Amino acid sequence: MQKTLIIIGIVIIIIGLVWPLIGKIPLGRLPGDIIINRPNLKIYIPVTTMILISVIVSVILWIFRK
Repeated sequence: MQKTLIIIGIVIIIIGLVWPLIGKIPLGRLPGDIIINRPNLKIYIPVTTMILISVIVSVILWIFRK
């Protein structure tokens, strides 16, 4: 339990330090993401971004299983 909490803390610190660089990645603005702008309505559906993230997470988990 203690080891898990330490690892989670380290991961949160690393994400916090890398956050400014992560913001520059164009995720969420990829071709295929659906954005509907109307005067009183804004709908954002990140289809392509979610597919890309799903593939990346699947590959990482597949590597760790081996």
